[in-house]
Amino acid sequence: RRALVSSIAENGVSTDFLRYAIEIIRAHHEKWDGSGYPKGLSGEDIPLSARIMAVADVYDALTTRRIYKPAFAHEVAVQIILDGRGRHFDPRIIDAFTRCIPDFRRITGAYADPAPDADALKRNRRRLAS
Repeated sequence: RRALVSSIAENGVSTDFLRYAIEIIRAHHEKWDGSGYPKGLSGEDIPLSARIMAVADVYDALTTRRIYKPAFAHEVAVQIILDGRGRHFDPRIIDAFTRCIPDFRRITGAYADPAPDADALKRNRRRLAS
């Protein structure tokens, strides 16, 4: 966020895209019930752009393999997100998400990482442990 704010100040150029990027960076870890971070914002005090990104970010984090965890199945990720309605996520954003679930499945399938080989997993685990 600071890098974008600094760039805007130095170049004197601000766009809606940059404004939304700053909002998202600053607030996509906030939670609807106020238990998120960094500021503990709640409800509509969280910018709409960040409330939308929060759902996309959690879905991506759950369905994407990381060096420290396997990818969760689409159905598991969807259920975790639905369970966060009203606590983690804005209920209206979850209502919109439910209408887009087939799109999330399609896009995730189209861009899924290939399965890693066993040796690559071992190397990654060793790197993480050290």
